[in-house]
Amino acid sequence: MNNRTIKKIAVLGSGVMGSRIACHFAGVGVQVLLLDMVPKEAAESTKPAERNKLVNDALTTAVKSNPSPVFTKDVVKKITTGNFDDNMKDIASCDWIIEVVVERLDIKKLIYDKVEQFRKPGTLVTSNTSGIPIHLMTEGRGDDFKKNFCGSHFFNPPRYLRLLEIIPTPDTDPAVVDFLMHYGDLYLGKTTVLCKDTPAFIANRIGVYGIMSIFGLVDKLGLTIDEVDALTGPIIGRPKSATFRTADVVGIDTLVKVAKGVYDNCPTDEAKESFVIPGWLNKLVDNNWLGDKTGQGFFKKTKGAGGEKEILTLDLKTLEYGPRIKPKFPTVEAAKPIDDLHTRLKMLVAGQDKAGEFYRHFHYGLFSYISHRIPEISDELYRVDDAMMAGFGWEIGAFESWDVLGVEKTVKAMQAAGYNVAGWVTEMLEAGNKSFYKVESGKRYSYDPASKTYKPLPGGEAFIVMNNYQDKLVWKNASCRLYNLGDDVLGLQWFTKMGSIGGDVLSGIQTAIDKAEKGYKGLVIANEGSNFSAGANVGMIFMLAIDQEYDELDMAIRLFQNTMMRARYSAIPVVVAPHGLALGGACELSLHADKVCPAAETYTGLVELGVGLIPGGGGTKEFVLRASDEMHNDEPDTITLKNRFLTIATAKVGTSAHEGFEIGVYRKGLDEVVMNQGRRIAEAKRSVIEIFDSGYTAPVQRKDIKVLGQSALGALYAGVHAMKIANYATEHDALVAKKLAYVMCGGDLSEPTLVSEQYLLDLEREAFLSLCGEKKTLERIQSVLKSGRPIRN
Repeated sequence: MNNRTIKKIAVLGSGVMGSRIACHFAGVGVQVLLLDMVPKEAAESTKPAERNKLVNDALTTAVKSNPSPVFTKDVVKKITTGNFDDNMKDIASCDWIIEVVVERLDIKKLIYDKVEQFRKPGTLVTSNTSGIPIHLMTEGRGDDFKKNFCGSHFFNPPRYLRLLEIIPTPDTDPAVVDFLMHYGDLYLGKTTVLCKDTPAFIANRIGVYGIMSIFGLVDKLGLTIDEVDALTGPIIGRPKSATFRTADVVGIDTLVKVAKGVYDNCPTDEAKESFVIPGWLNKLVDNNWLGDKTGQGFFKKTKGAGGEKEILTLDLKTLEYGPRIKPKFPTVEAAKPIDDLHTRLKMLVAGQDKAGEFYRHFHYGLFSYISHRIPEISDELYRVDDAMMAGFGWEIGAFESWDVLGVEKTVKAMQAAGYNVAGWVTEMLEAGNKSFYKVESGKRYSYDPASKTYKPLPGGEAFIVMNNYQDKLVWKNASCRLYNLGDDVLGLQWFTKMGSIGGDVLSGIQTAIDKAEKGYKGLVIANEGSNFSAGANVGMIFMLAIDQEYDELDMAIRLFQNTMMRARYSAIPVVVAPHGLALGGACELSLHADKVCPAAETYTGLVELGVGLIPGGGGTKEFVLRASDEMHNDEPDTITLKNRFLTIATAKVGTSAHEGFEIGVYRKGLDEVVMNQGRRIAEAKRSVIEIFDSGYTAPVQRKDIKVLGQSALGALYAGVHAMKIANYATEHDALVAKKLAYVMCGGDLSEPTLVSEQYLLDLEREAFLSLCGEKKTLERIQSVLKSGRPIRN
């Protein structure tokens, strides 16, 4: 059964989830049939446009929404729309049918009656329900339907939240479960988590407990909404939306519904009372203050006196909105500067103020709860952590946090504070096993309560995590670590703020290539954490420029250029595996690699124009080189150069790896998108071996790059002038764009000429240096350093 292929799927129901699931499948290249009801007013109509109005409107709204549910706008062509009355017969040509209709069992059963009428035997049928027991949906269905049916719970938005919960029934064929677990991971880029058919499955059960327990602590410790959100966001490795903002986004009614569902359907849950809805929460529902969907919830957007947007916070005692108050806790202030989450968590939980007290209660309650959910909701503890990281955006899982704080030490503190743990945790500690996870030889193991042993996490070879190779450390400096990833491949990562690239990182790349050339097949460059790299260390550039240390600045830019060229012309293949942000200097590194294996969610581009500079690490040179290769030999192709120029001049960023190809950063037929971010390092390692084994020889520096000189310079200058006249560009934007045009045309040459890479690098560096002396450029850089945003000056 596992040799099935998915060429076409049907999505039944085009609401918020259905339309976005359809978009995600289309994004990975699958044909999609998206169906919904015929609107009441079109019941008698014979016009498809009227009968399909509901589904078409839903899809249009989805595609226009922000953040976009599609990797590129083109993928919508893979979606065909229709309705349940006219087009249900078309599901006969589909390999997988996903039901995403309203959460009512009677309606789902009516849909399944039609599905069973038209589907061909062996076709997968899954439900995206989050609230109805999966086994109830198969009552009265045929054997083939039951065998090929299970729950497939996507999280919203499906493109960005990586969790896919797979929930079989007792009748589901195990081969179907294996197939969906594998397909979700490899093709949809999901963390696929096998769940038991228990209320709210894994992520919502733990996540909603977490939120409800915090609501309990609000009353117990007298905390405000602003205080709680300051305590439960990025400071503890959780999303910016923290607790109350998350509730507003999800919908307060949805949260209450899930909490009530657990309370009503989990009579043996020892923390059942945590799911009782507080009085103030019921009042919000009664007032229809349900969060973003009704315009107000715990927060309310208004316009201030000057017309600017203002966000007000609800006072839970008076139920009135007031200005947000930025809370200050000594423990939090002391922990903020610490980059390492593990060290930070220990500090926060040890705090001696109200924040410390909150963190202890919060973690003790969470640890007690997750310990009692094994084996109720999952036999394996790692599945709980996987679900919370992928579904709720936690940086580390709950069991992993417990490891960080010390299992034995924390259990003693929990018991002293009146929190109990499940028996298997006590047994684990008594047997001398002190942690839930351990790492040996690059493999991660998790404790298995059933066998009382440690078992390797599945998919070990496909999911390389460099941090697991601490015992294979080859070299390090203050910012970088170089590991032996096995099979004669080295892996380099760095640990700077936002992955910024400064002197330490550049020397790390150079050293890694040196070492790889002495007896290894090649080098993988990748980072863990939320981003690959936001680019060069602009703080260092700013300091040197302010102090007018132009010789040192010149040396720094040369070092950057030389490092990129070292990556390009090394004796071994260098493969980069970016994810998240890969901007500026990080994009330049990708441009010079032998191959790039970006995660699908990689946002890349040359963004230097935003801070009043041009790409100075070989990015401008590389775009000229690529434009030259794309030109027709018999005529100078100004259009090709102009397109490349505009990409840099408008600081265009690809909003997915697929768009990275469209803006000319990644190369078609060479670079390769990896749907599952967790697989990108393994994919890069495989690529290094493949390139080396196919007879890799170091490329030779180019001296045949066609630049167009004056013939293109005039046209580009005219374009810049037009942008300025139309107020699309400021005076300073125009100055920077003209410097860029000068470099990209190879200078003021009287005719098209063939030049070397070094010639272009020198021009690029001179332009970069001259811009560092401009007051307005320094103002832009300073603004980025202070607020994270450049000013338009």
